[in-house]
Amino acid sequence: MDFFSLEFLSALLTIVFIDLILAGDNAIVIGMASRNLPKHLQKRAVILGTVGAVAIRAVATILVVYLLDIPWLLLAGGILLLWIAYNLLVSSDDHGDIKAGSSLGAAVRTIIIADAAMGLDNVIAVAGAAHGNYVLVILGLLISIPIVVWGSTLFIKLIGRFPWIIYLGSGVLAYTAAKMITHEPKIAGVFTDNEWLSWSFKALIIILIITAGLLTNLSRARRNAIGKSRETH
Repeated sequence: MDFFSLEFLSALLTIVFIDLILAGDNAIVIGMASRNLPKHLQKRAVILGTVGAVAIRAVATILVVYLLDIPWLLLAGGILLLWIAYNLLVSSDDHGDIKAGSSLGAAVRTIIIADAAMGLDNVIAVAGAAHGNYVLVILGLLISIPIVVWGSTLFIKLIGRFPWIIYLGSGVLAYTAAKMITHEPKIAGVFTDNEWLSWSFKALIIILIITAGLLTNLSRARRNAIGKSRETH
């Protein structure tokens, strides 16, 4: 893949966007782990914790990229990423179990461990978007360092103001998952011989994931509204 080709640049932009859309958990972990530190140590904890977490994630992503060469794992990874794309829309995870560190070392350790435990979605998404290109993996994760350190909290606020960004992000993840499935060597011939089928499949996957997430959220909002109505009566 040529570094200045449209394919390389679009894949890199996809990875950066994936890092952005999945940075919310990182921002929450960082904020909660370092909240008890003195102000002058908080920034250091954020930087050290993020660098350590990204280093571990880089190794994990490269390992996943390597494993995706095994037959049928690309298909399995694509299906798992579809679940992650759906879960991004409907997730209501509570991060109250993230303990604040009482020292710089404890905060950094908490950030790295919690991020590693929660980073499966990012690892699979980036590995799928990179399609075996290790340079893309490293570049994308290096770019994600300043994004997570300085941009993730701002991005959370943007999502709060413009909820449709989450749906856009889920669509990107669904598209990446669909590409992984169509690139599975065991079935790739079906799609490479028919470009119309390939694009139709990707469009269908995106529509299904976003529609499923939207319907789930509407159903949850309706149940919550009924519950509150009963409480007031």
